[in-house]
Amino acid sequence: MKHEPFGTRLRAVMEARGPLCVGIDPHQHLLDQWGLPDTAEGMASFTYTVVDALADRVGVFKPQSAFFERFGSAGVAVLEQATIRLREAGALVIIDAKRGDIGTTMAGYASAYLSEKGPLACDALTVSPYLGFGSLQPAIDEARTAGAGLFVLALTSNPEGPQFQSARTTDGPTVAGAVLDGLRALNDADGAEFGSFGAVVGATISRTDEDLDIRGPLLAPGLGAQGGTAEALRAVFGEAAARNVVPSSSREILGAGPAAAGLQEAADRANDAYRTALGY
Repeated sequence: MKHEPFGTRLRAVMEARGPLCVGIDPHQHLLDQWGLPDTAEGMASFTYTVVDALADRVGVFKPQSAFFERFGSAGVAVLEQATIRLREAGALVIIDAKRGDIGTTMAGYASAYLSEKGPLACDALTVSPYLGFGSLQPAIDEARTAGAGLFVLALTSNPEGPQFQSARTTDGPTVAGAVLDGLRALNDADGAEFGSFGAVVGATISRTDEDLDIRGPLLAPGLGAQGGTAEALRAVFGEAAARNVVPSSSREILGAGPAAAGLQEAADRANDAYRTALGY
């Protein structure tokens, strides 16, 4: 069965619902802020409140796997159910797990998250290329089969990132540049107008000399509480890549809960700002 590629579906949902990606991060600070216990039950209440309030009005969600995994099997079950419910409402789900390994181990991660029948089947997965871009091949193959996508760490905004990402490879480009080149080649090979293989590029990095036009999406975490602003997006990403940006915000939205109306107002306000900044 032929599946519509992730890039095509992502472009469509961003045009219809706006570019905003809401991070679902049930960490202890937010649970406390919402008056919920830091337990599996509190995490479930938090997560399903966000899903029920926003699933039909936001196009993209990014649950952070770590905040579910910390509750063991109960937390993973909530992640699984939330992903199902979001996708049933027409939203796309990027599970932020940053998986990266080699051979059959990477294939196992790909089967779990990207296979159509995988237990945590989502629309896209964040992955790490630091065992070599070629180590991602099992995930690339599974994503193409399932019509899913990948977001590969490229230019992250954490202070330690440049130590690796700005280092030069033996062939000359930076490590980040080599990752971007690899993604561009994948998207060019698929021949889609908007590819399914994207890069993670922090919204708070300074303007980069790297070529961000990878013919695919650019996931931009770090907006809102982490310091990134809608107005700065074009300065970071440039005019050519602006409409490929998927701006991701969590605390800016989640901090407006637990009332559904507060979450909806915060999401609508952020989405409007990103629409304007990115030229929608």
